[in-house]
Amino acid sequence: MKSKRPSRAFLVILFLAAALVPAVVAQDAGKHNKISHVLLVSIDGMHAVDYLNCSQGVKGINGGQPYCSNLAKLGATAVNYLDTSTSRPSDSFPGLMAIVTGGTPRLMGVFYDVAYDRVFAPPIKTTGNGLKGGPCTAGRANGTTTEYEEGIDINQKFLNGVDGISTKNGDGGIASIDPARLVRDPFNNCLPVYPWNFVRTNTVFGVIHAAGGYTAWSDKHPAYSSVSGPGDGTNLDDFYAPEINSTVVALKGVTTPLGLACDPIPDPTADLSAWTNSFLNIQCYDTLKVNAILNEIDGYSHNRKTKTQVPTIFGMNFQAVSVGQKLIEATAGSGGYQDGMGTPSALLLQEIQFADAAIGEWTAELQKQGLLDSTLVIITAKHGQSPIDSQRYVGITSSGPVTTSPSMLIDDCLPASESNSGGQIGPTEDDVSLLWLKSSCNAATEVGILETQSPTSSNIAGIGEIFWGQSVNQLFNPPGIPPNGDPRSPDIAVAPNVGVTYSGSTAKQAEHGGFSHDDTNVMILVSNPSFTARTLTTPVQTAQVAPTILKALGLNPQSLQAVQQQGTEALPGVFSGKK
Repeated sequence: MKSKRPSRAFLVILFLAAALVPAVVAQDAGKHNKISHVLLVSIDGMHAVDYLNCSQGVKGINGGQPYCSNLAKLGATAVNYLDTSTSRPSDSFPGLMAIVTGGTPRLMGVFYDVAYDRVFAPPIKTTGNGLKGGPCTAGRANGTTTEYEEGIDINQKFLNGVDGISTKNGDGGIASIDPARLVRDPFNNCLPVYPWNFVRTNTVFGVIHAAGGYTAWSDKHPAYSSVSGPGDGTNLDDFYAPEINSTVVALKGVTTPLGLACDPIPDPTADLSAWTNSFLNIQCYDTLKVNAILNEIDGYSHNRKTKTQVPTIFGMNFQAVSVGQKLIEATAGSGGYQDGMGTPSALLLQEIQFADAAIGEWTAELQKQGLLDSTLVIITAKHGQSPIDSQRYVGITSSGPVTTSPSMLIDDCLPASESNSGGQIGPTEDDVSLLWLKSSCNAATEVGILETQSPTSSNIAGIGEIFWGQSVNQLFNPPGIPPNGDPRSPDIAVAPNVGVTYSGSTAKQAEHGGFSHDDTNVMILVSNPSFTARTLTTPVQTAQVAPTILKALGLNPQSLQAVQQQGTEALPGVFSGKK
């Protein structure tokens, strides 16, 4: 399935000329440490303190001994970064794209998997999550919520995003995307905007592919083929994306790294509408991707059906730790943490140990295939999770203290697809509130309502800080319609008090997306057997992973548009850290 790249739409020309700069692939002065493969891993939610605790041990857990032996072993030949920040907002979509582009949401134009664009037009067909289809008027700004998650699948109820059986559509990936459910570009003949062209900058996968490298990635939604951008979706040679929010099914022949059989369904009493509703079922889901990596290490396609080659760059995201941090499951109990220093609950502990066991399988297979010395292993996370201190979690309840959200207070000024009363996909709120206003509304007036209705003395919306006007411009491009503003920047961003999440769910005790320390601080471990262990306290960003990957492979980091435009540097200490 292919699409044309977006035209030189005025939104890109006026705001991000960088996106039109052709990528120049040039060899660096020799490959560092003889690296020819990069294994990139996101353990979603994994804080720096989680790695410190599991690799060094914490009182009351595992007799005070380390409980992630494989990660600890990688750390013995790695650079470990303690003061790492993800993208802001810290949602999975911008978090992932920062890692592979080297850019910030300001440059990438990526704020959330469900966000808003004042220029794009609605999809032809209503998405699986309720973004209504509508008309596209060519040649002018339309305005629509943008959705890049399970709602753009042909059928999100199935693991392969299509029909749940082996068909010509395969087992999940680009073929699972329904083009009729994609938002459209009125300045490119109202054509659908595929995920890889929604992002305004190129990625390491595109640079490596153009240099002749073999590329592979596995993730939780077909929409995360965004890592292939830009072009026609073919910068990924092997993409695997079983839909995480599909109906749970038994996985024949699948056993997790901890020995859990996935046939029959290990937790049949859980809510089976999504894999994330169970501490056990999520491990089965993640194991599908773990096995894909094992197959790729052996030089096969992710499903082992085709003999290919070991990818130059490959990897996946784990969802299990994120589930372990935030889930409250009726029959199993609560995950999360026991205290503010990050002592894991028993249920979170097993998710960390699951991810660690999977990483152990990979390193063993790399060793078996003679690839460990030539592989740079990078372990990081798209986002953190807040709050670490589970007792500080506050959701919306009728009894308070938080009884409403910022979007509810100014609902009349939100576009229909963003409003609570519009009967569509609704506002962009987790432990952050991103607000795009109707053109007839004024940000200063709406902020006044937020201030008046949620003062510090009786803060019914748990508001901690409000960004608007110049304070939004400091974070993002000025909001508006070109040539006067960026069509994707929110008019208002609200950071709630620590622990507050704009959710009425009784199945959560943490969330991500916001600007807090627990949301944005994550681990980065960069490992190779030739490295000497180092721990750096220098502030770094996950966006620095992208130029680090290219430099390690002997490619020019300047091939990345974000590196050119934002000056993103490779992580310090990596290339001076070998033995």
